[in-house]
Order: sequence, then structure tokens, then C-alpha cells
Amino acid sequence: MPRPPVQRLIEVMSVPFNFATAIEAGLNDAAQALGLDTAPFAPEVHTADPRHGDFQANGVLPYAKRTKQNPRALAEKVIAALPSTITTNFDVTIAGPGFLNFTLQIPALERWLTTYDTEELLRTGATSAQPEAGKTFVVDYSSPNTAKQMHVGHLRSIVIGEAICRLLDFSGAKVIRDNHIGDWGTGFGKLIWAYKRQLNSNALATDPLEEFERLYKVGNSAADADESVLENAREELVKLQAGDEENLSIWRRINEVSLAAFQKLYDQFGVTFDHTLGESFYNDKVPQVYQELTDIGLAAESQGALVVFHPDHPRFNEQPFIIRKSDGAANYASTDLATLLYRTEQFKADASIYVIDSRQGDHCQQLFLTAAKWFEKTNRRLPRLEHTSFGTVLGENGKPLKTRSGENIKLRDLLAEATERAATLVGQKSTNLSPQEQASVAAVVGVGSVQYADLCQNRSSDYVFSWDKMISLEGNTAAYQLYAVARIHSIFRTLETSPTEPTAFAAADGLETTTEIALARKLAKFPEGLRGAVSQLRPHALGLYLYELAGEFSAFYNNDKVAVPEANIRARRLRLCARTLLILETGLHLMGLRTLQRM
Repeated sequence: MPRPPVQRLIEVMSVPFNFATAIEAGLNDAAQALGLDTAPFAPEVHTADPRHGDFQANGVLPYAKRTKQNPRALAEKVIAALPSTITTNFDVTIAGPGFLNFTLQIPALERWLTTYDTEELLRTGATSAQPEAGKTFVVDYSSPNTAKQMHVGHLRSIVIGEAICRLLDFSGAKVIRDNHIGDWGTGFGKLIWAYKRQLNSNALATDPLEEFERLYKVGNSAADADESVLENAREELVKLQAGDEENLSIWRRINEVSLAAFQKLYDQFGVTFDHTLGESFYNDKVPQVYQELTDIGLAAESQGALVVFHPDHPRFNEQPFIIRKSDGAANYASTDLATLLYRTEQFKADASIYVIDSRQGDHCQQLFLTAAKWFEKTNRRLPRLEHTSFGTVLGENGKPLKTRSGENIKLRDLLAEATERAATLVGQKSTNLSPQEQASVAAVVGVGSVQYADLCQNRSSDYVFSWDKMISLEGNTAAYQLYAVARIHSIFRTLETSPTEPTAFAAADGLETTTEIALARKLAKFPEGLRGAVSQLRPHALGLYLYELAGEFSAFYNNDKVAVPEANIRARRLRLCARTLLILETGLHLMGLRTLQRM
């Protein structure tokens, strides 16, 4: 995407992108001018109840209490010391015992609307305002096991991980997407044993992943029932690990087919990975982990295994972190430590983000504790390590979502049903579209509904999967937001102009009506919705903002006619339509959704 001209960038940087961070900076300047001790003084700026203003700062009150001052008197001093960057953009008032309310002046709103008028300029503003800019983030997400089909349990990692990648990238970070697949380990011995004895060639040609999954179940059941089969499976695994060409060929075939099947699903979600480095990639790198952790006294043998204890931790002082099993085999801990080291040294990661479900909390804590001590004792720089955990997808019975027979729902079947259900909705609402157009729209609405139903939830929480609530034009759904986008495109088609055509807004004058101003205020708070999502890696903060924006637009559209004869009024309302479209599309794309011009 081309960069804006230099003069345009200079204009952009003169208008605050995020008014909340501008207020924070202004309050800190005022505190310094007043000689306040800035260390305990925190502005505490947040979006305000619209009845009181656009933003509220609560920091004066706790500071006044700590320093035994009159909070309202201190608030008055702070207002008087605010720099012109604040007083020329806001009306500032005191509420209650010392809360500061900031209301954007109409000219400031209009400057913001006319300045940030492209996605690239929004990105430029975000990069200037976000602390993540310039840092390298490795995001570990999806991570399925080969030879198995992805199921609904993989959904959250994919959609949350991709949204986080897009949010970080938009904020100026260098993002490396790494799919750490499970393509090694003891299960392959059983699978290869069954492959050699019970392979159905026709099934392999028709649905290879289905056949591999069947073979694994055959091998696993046979090994459980017969000790000699288990021994044979172990021998097949040893041959694989020793580089036996026949077993390696079978293993490669399994992985090739698996990755191709995975990519078909990733394509539906719009996901592309920079690296797919599975456990096998680190197989020759784990000996360094064993050696270094032993040499520095962090790991020791216990009952034949190599383990790490953390005596300084209340739970892990007696709960070992096993990094090599008693039979000498590597495990998740081994490869995860090797992976962490590789990402730090080869990718130069400033942060490694693990988008893994909450049940892996103990594993991640032990991994991070071990890495911190290892890196400290070997004089390595430790990147930020974060377990971006998420809850479980539940059925309407409150239990993990499964088929009626108790099997995990395959992800491809889930997306197929979503598209089918969306087709019914589209067929009812979009009779003006051809059958081909309806099918295309249904695919976007169906997959987007699954994505958005997940992303609009706080990722830490479990959520109930409900088709009726998910694929609906009512409520906080993908269909509701996609319809808002399509409706705005329809406005511009009707008026035979474009949302990116500057002449359409040339005659625009100042905002006037209550709904015009309310919509403009909500548009200018996009940076706060973005900051809320990025700072805590919680996409739902942006989803909530977009839902509220769509609601404000609906109120504006119902109250203020756009296609009016007065050129100045039509131009300013079209400008509001164009900015709403820009931010809705930008925000939905950041959450991983595709958008539509017709629906």
C-alpha cells in the first residue's frame, strides 16, 4: 500500500490520532508544570458516559487524597495548567469531588474526520500512538496435530490468533505468524503400524485425513489390546526417528496431506502463516536444551526423567516440569523450550504470544518460569512471554460443543453448516441478487458469523454457541455489521459517487444535528477501541466499539436524510457515511472478517 505524501503526514501528525492519549500527555504536562510528583500521579483517562463528555480523567482525586489536598481545588489548578493542545480541542469541566470531563469541540471533531480519511492514515496514526510499534511479535496459534482433522476445539485459537496478528500489525509491530504443528511423537508409531497393515487405498484417495484418523484409531485400539502390537508400534517409531526411508516416506505423506487439508480451512478464514515449524523441526535442537539446563543446575534427573523444579513457586515446588521422559523421549516441554530459544535467536522476537486454551495454563507458567531462569543464567535477553488464553466453546446444554454422538464437531462441517444457514438468511433478505451472488454473500456471512461470534466474546470466558443468535441481523452479530457496511455502499451507489471521491465532500460545512455530532464523536473514539484490543490482546474490545458505531450510524441514518437537495448538507452527511464505512471496514478486517458491498 503506498505511503501518504510527506506533506499529508505532517498534517496528520498535527492532529491527535488518539484523543485519550493526548489528554494523558496533557495532564502529565500540567502535573509537571505544577511541580506534582509525577511518579504517583496517574491521569487515569477513559471513555466517558456521553452525558458527561467524551473522556474522563480520574487521577486527580486519588492523588489529592494521598497528598492530603482539596481535590476540587487541585483539579482547578490542573485545568489552569493544561497545555494549549488540550484547551484548543476540548471543553474541560470538573465533576463531583474532582473528576475531569473532556468534551471534544466541534472543530476538533471535524479536523479528525477530515484528517484520518484513509486506512493507511489510520494505520499511521495507530503506529504513532501504540507502544507495540517497531517491536517483533511471534504469534503462536492454531497448532493442530497432523493426521487428524481440525475440530471446533481449534476454532478459537485460529480466529483469536489471526485477529491479534492483524491488530499488532496495524499498530506498527512486525508480526511473525508461526503454526507450531504437532507432527512428531509416539502416536506416529501406532499410525505407521496401522498404515502398513490396514490402509484403504480408495479411502486414502477420497478423503486422506479421514483415513489417517481411522488408521490412528485402529493402531491405538490394537496397541491397547495387544502388548505385542504396542511393541511393534514402538519399533516403527524408533525406525522413523532413526531415519528409516520407508517410515519417513509415510510420515511425509501424512504431513503433506494434513497441511493441504488445513490450508483449505485457513483459506476460508483468510489465514496465511509465515512459518509452519512443527515439533519435528526442533527434534535435533532439544539436546542443547537438556545440556544447558543441566549445566546451569536448573534440570536434574528424577526417577529416570530429566525435570525442573521451582522451589520458589507455591505450586511448582513439588510439581516437576518434565523436559525429557524416562524413556529418553522428548515431549512438549522439550520442544517448547527449543522453540522459544529459536524464536529469540533466529526471529529476534521481542515478544512471543501463545494463543492456547486456558487448560494449558500450568504448562505455560512452568515454561515461562524455566525460560526466565535459563536465559538469566546464560546471559540471554528474555522476550515478553504471554499466554493469551481462551475459554471453551459450549453447546446450549452448557457442556463442550460436540455432536449428538459425543464426537468433536469437525471444523469443516461447522463452516459448511454456517454457510448453509447464512444462505437461508441471504435468500430471504437479498432477493435482488443472482443465485451466484447470493452464494458468494452466504460464504462471507457464514464464516464471518462463526468468527465474529467468537471474537465478540471476552476470550477468557467460555461461550455458548447458538446458531440462531449467531446468524442474525439483530444484535451484536457479523450479519448486523456486514449489513451496515453494505447499506453505506448502497448509499454511494444510489447517489452515483464513491466514498473515496473527495469532490463528494467538497461542499461540506460544519456538523449541526444531534445525531451528526453523536456519530462524529463515536468515530473519533476508534483509536480507543483499537487501544483496548491491542493493549490486552482482547479483540472483543474492538468488536464492541464497532457494534456501537453501527448503532450510532443507524440512529443517524434514520434521523438525518442523506440524499437532500442542499449540497452542503448532503456533502457533510456523505462524509460521515464515508468515515463510518472506512472505520467499519477497517475494524472488521482487523478482526479477520471479509466485508461486502452488496447484501
